[in-house]
Amino acid sequence: MGDVLAGIHATWEFDTDSVLIRFERGIRAPKLFQSLRERRIPYAALSSVTLTPGKRGTVVLRAVPRPGADPLMEAAAGQLKEGSDPYRLVLPAEREVLAEYYADELRALLGASCDEPADRFLVAAPEAPVNFKAYDGRAGFDGERVSFRWSWTGASSAKWKAGDQTYRVSELAGIEWRSPEALDGYLRLVPRTAAPVAQADQDPAAVIFGLGYGPVHESLPFAAAVLESVRRSQPAPAEPAPVLVSAGRRDPADIAERIHHLGELHQAGLVTDAEFTAKKAQLLAEL
Repeated sequence: MGDVLAGIHATWEFDTDSVLIRFERGIRAPKLFQSLRERRIPYAALSSVTLTPGKRGTVVLRAVPRPGADPLMEAAAGQLKEGSDPYRLVLPAEREVLAEYYADELRALLGASCDEPADRFLVAAPEAPVNFKAYDGRAGFDGERVSFRWSWTGASSAKWKAGDQTYRVSELAGIEWRSPEALDGYLRLVPRTAAPVAQADQDPAAVIFGLGYGPVHESLPFAAAVLESVRRSQPAPAEPAPVLVSAGRRDPADIAERIHHLGELHQAGLVTDAEFTAKKAQLLAEL
């Protein structure tokens, strides 16, 4: 397409196989957008495109990601507020016709598997190293290890007793992120071997969020970066072994019908005597 569509807080640049979303960094832009800066979204990562009326004389063009295609949206698990959705482009209502044109163009580029969940991440995660300050400690990720360093003012006695924690990506099965806009926000690592502790403030594999600590624009990209690395470190699912179907014994009625048909071909001169004899013997051997 090679076109550019500028909206409020973001600009979409359309390429042959993807759309590059550049986010505004102004004071009015959502902080998550400022943190992400830009994201390249392959068309293969999209399931659909919608255009709906927005608030106060605007329209909203939204590309809907396929489940499993974007680590950021997988980590968010539906908890992002509408205004912080990186797949929404808000435009003035007078540009609705232009927005409809681009919506149609995008729909035409969606792949045949757009209705199916993606079997791997298709959108790049935020790059490591990443870190942020939670209520009860500091979280850091260097691309291979996640570290939690407890704060003496916020960490529980259970965490102090366990000591600072470091987890290799290969030791993890996944992550859980609960938005810090909730009363009990947290980021919890899910080790492969140990079951998580019920309370996040008691779990050494989790950091909790409080007012001013672990905001969405810091903790969510962190969670997405860890999740992408965890998924990448996991062994690919084994290809199902080919099922060898034994020839076994064929249905005698089917064999008789095929021999009869073969005889008709022989009588019509379409099969030689030698071919008829050889094929008949082969069919009989399947009984």
